[in-house]
Amino acid sequence: MAANGASCEQPQKRAGPKDKQNGKSTDLLLRDRRQKDKEERLSLVLWRRPVVTLHYFLLETLVKLKEWTFELWHRRGTVFVFLLLCFLFSITYSTDGSHQTYVQYLEKKFLWCAYWVGLGILSSVGLGTGLHTFLLYLGPHIASVTLAAYECGSIDFPEPPYPDQIICPKDGGLEDSISIFSIMSKVRLEACMWGAGTAIGELPPYFMARAARQSGTDPDDEDYEEFEEMLEQAEGAQDFVTRAKLGVQHMVQKVGFFGILACASIPNPLFDLAGITCGHFLVPFWTFFGATLIGKAIIKMHIQKLFVIITFSKHIVEQMVSLIGSVPTIGPSLQKPFSQYLEAQKNKLHHAGKSGPDENWLSWVFEKVVLVMVCYFVISIINSMAQSYAKRLQQLRHSEEKSK
Repeated sequence: MAANGASCEQPQKRAGPKDKQNGKSTDLLLRDRRQKDKEERLSLVLWRRPVVTLHYFLLETLVKLKEWTFELWHRRGTVFVFLLLCFLFSITYSTDGSHQTYVQYLEKKFLWCAYWVGLGILSSVGLGTGLHTFLLYLGPHIASVTLAAYECGSIDFPEPPYPDQIICPKDGGLEDSISIFSIMSKVRLEACMWGAGTAIGELPPYFMARAARQSGTDPDDEDYEEFEEMLEQAEGAQDFVTRAKLGVQHMVQKVGFFGILACASIPNPLFDLAGITCGHFLVPFWTFFGATLIGKAIIKMHIQKLFVIITFSKHIVEQMVSLIGSVPTIGPSLQKPFSQYLEAQKNKLHHAGKSGPDENWLSWVFEKVVLVMVCYFVISIINSMAQSYAKRLQQLRHSEEKSK
């Protein structure tokens, strides 16, 4: 008994060099396997393997639909209440009466707000790789309202949603009565709704990282893996982008609400991992979402609105056109289409229901750029979902290998 007790009290044998080498070799094998799997997944793109990519995309779509169906079934009480409210609203909408004026007003406002919120979500979904709807929709909208306000000398356009084109009111005001703040108030609803949509788009990474931290499981997400690798390489990071992302991560983690608010209030390309950071470190939901909503929908949107309005103010635009014309050799040839485009827009503002001269190449190029960006966005979704299904297959294969 004494011998046994003495032997039990002896310290455990430390891992020798061979054990350490085995551990390092195992880590290297795992890292190599993960890198190989990642390269295999990244090769699944439409322009390289179109048939397999489309096949995996369809299978991942079915898997997602199945998961969402089970999720809705678990929340069937909420779904029932939502369907009941939709049924009651449809009855109210289809029944004639004096309430139809208010119903139509609410419908118009709701659809207009939902349109801009949806564009905001599309802009921030995918951690910065989504559709850049500010450049494609909100920015041009603010620019057109700014140009119209200076041309018409008034902001008394019809209430949103506008018709196909903005028309100057017949009793136009004076150009001197237009101010930056009046134009900002005219586009405040659209801008704030778009900003709220970008804040909502930051929620999926937050919930994913939070669930992963609480459950201890490895989520099926490439960006979360990038975040963990960044944390592992925090001390040895040398490049500017990694160090800047780590700085944002430390600020969000340590300062809390005001750190998130500061990062969300400025046009910040490094904010893409903020949702994962807050979810990983279990930041409370309302701390994260409240700060992100205030920063993106109020502070940041007013900064962006101000920039676009100043850029497209009448005297600034005229100076830009004159500067284009002063460029040697190619200046006059570039100045002409810009001047024609601005003149056509002014004519449209003063002639309701009449189309201006033939569309020049500027509008044609813009339409094609929008089409290309939308197509790229759709293709990136297909590639991402196909790669997600490929990762499912890889995880299934590795689990079967371990069970053997």
